[in-house]
Amino acid sequence: MRQTRRIQLLLTEPWLDLERAKELETISRLLDQHPTINDLVLQDLRTATGAGGRQVGAGGMSAEQVLRALLLKQMEGYSYRELAFHLADSRSYRTFCRIGLAEEAPSKSALAANIKGLRVETLEAINRVIVVAADEAGVENGRRARVDCTVVESNIHEPTDSGLLWDCVRKLTDLMNQARKLLGANIVTFSSHRRRAKRRHKEISTAKSNEDRQKPYRDLIGVSEQVRDDARRVLAVVQEQLGRMDLDPLQALVLKGIAQGLERFLALTEQVIDQSRRRVLLGESVPAGEKIVSIFEEHTDIIRKDRRETLYGHKICLTAGASSMILDLVVLEGNPADSTLAEKAVDRQKEIFGRFPRQVTFDGGFSSKANLQAIKAKEGVQDVVFSKGRGLAVSDMARSSWVYRRLRNFRAGVEGLISFLKRIFGLDRCTWRSWPSFQSYVWGSILACNLLVMARHTMA
Repeated sequence: MRQTRRIQLLLTEPWLDLERAKELETISRLLDQHPTINDLVLQDLRTATGAGGRQVGAGGMSAEQVLRALLLKQMEGYSYRELAFHLADSRSYRTFCRIGLAEEAPSKSALAANIKGLRVETLEAINRVIVVAADEAGVENGRRARVDCTVVESNIHEPTDSGLLWDCVRKLTDLMNQARKLLGANIVTFSSHRRRAKRRHKEISTAKSNEDRQKPYRDLIGVSEQVRDDARRVLAVVQEQLGRMDLDPLQALVLKGIAQGLERFLALTEQVIDQSRRRVLLGESVPAGEKIVSIFEEHTDIIRKDRRETLYGHKICLTAGASSMILDLVVLEGNPADSTLAEKAVDRQKEIFGRFPRQVTFDGGFSSKANLQAIKAKEGVQDVVFSKGRGLAVSDMARSSWVYRRLRNFRAGVEGLISFLKRIFGLDRCTWRSWPSFQSYVWGSILACNLLVMARHTMA
C-alpha cells in the first residue's frame, strides 16, 4: 500500500556539513512541520494510480518522496534520467528524499509517473500552506506586494506553416505505420509521402522569396491532404477492427490508443491545412485566436511582448513579497491586458492572508484610473503605485513622493526575481507536455523557489 511517509528508513546518513546540504536539511524540517502537505500529495497519487482503496501490494514511492523529488528536480534543473542518477549517487539527495542506504533509488520512469501525477490544484494548495507558514514565522507578512507578468515558453520549435504541415505528415504517417505493424500490410494499406513532404519543407525553408515558396507550398499542402485522407481510411479500418470479438485485450488497448491518436491529429491537421492555405495561398491575416502553433502543444498561446518580440507559451501573473517569496501566481490562457489583472491579484492576497496588502505596486502596464480607485477602496490598502502613472498623479497613488519612489524601486526588484526563477528553476521554458502539466510545472518551480528562499531566511 502506498504510504504518506516512510515510518522507518533502511539506514540513513547524517547531513553533510556543507551549505547546500544545510539548505536541504532546513527545507526538510520545514516540510516536516506541515504533515498535511503529504496528505494532499497522497490523494493525487492514489487517484493517478487508481489505488485509492488498495490495502495490499507494493505501494511505490511515498507521498513525501514524490514531493521532495519534484523539488529537487526543479531546483537543480534535472531531467528524469539525471534525477534518477543523482538519487542513486548522492548522499544528501537520498537523505532529503528519505531514501535509505539499503533502499533502491526509484527509476526515471517511476519518478516521471509519480511526479506527473501531482495536480496543479494540489501544488497551489501546498504553496499557500508554505506562504502562511512564512507569515507565522515572520519571514513574509504580505503587507507589501509587487505584481508583474512574464511568459513561460512551451517546449516547441519556432512555428512556421511548412514546419507544421511537415509535423502533421510525419505524425499521421507514424500512427498509420503502427496500425500496419499491428494489423498487417494486407489490412492497413497506404503510401508513405514522408520523403516528398520533407523535401518540400526544406525547399520552403531555403527559398529566397515568397514567390519561390508558392510552388513548394502548394505541393506540401497537397501532400498533407493526401496523408490526411489516408489517415481517415486507416482510422476507419482500426475502428472496424476494434469491434471484433476475438481481439486480444492487449492488442485492443494498443489499437484504441492508435485510434485516439489518429482522431486527435486528424483534427489538428485539418486546422493546419486550413490556416496554411489562408495565410500562404490566399494572403489572409489569420487572427491569433484561430492559429495553431504546435500540433503537440496545441494549448500554446501567441504572446506579443512590448511590440518587440513574439513568444509562444503562456503568460503568468506573479505576486511577490518583500522576502522575495512568490506569494501567488496565475497561469493565464490567451494574452489578456495587464490592466485587467491588477484587482484580481490583490483580491487573491485577501484569500491567502485574510487581509489586503497595505502597499501594492505594479508595472506600468497595469496602470489605469479605474484600477487605482478600485484597489485603494479595499480595506487596509494605503498606497497603490504604478511604475508609469499614465496621467495619474503621484499624490493619488502614494502618501508622499518619498513613498512613491520607494515603492517604485521596490517593484523593480520583481524583475530580478523573475530572472532568478527562469535561470535557476526552469521557468523560462516548460518541458512537460499538455496544458495541465504546463500549469503543474510552473507551480512546481514556484514551490521549489519559495522553499529555498524561506530556508535561506531561516538560516540567516
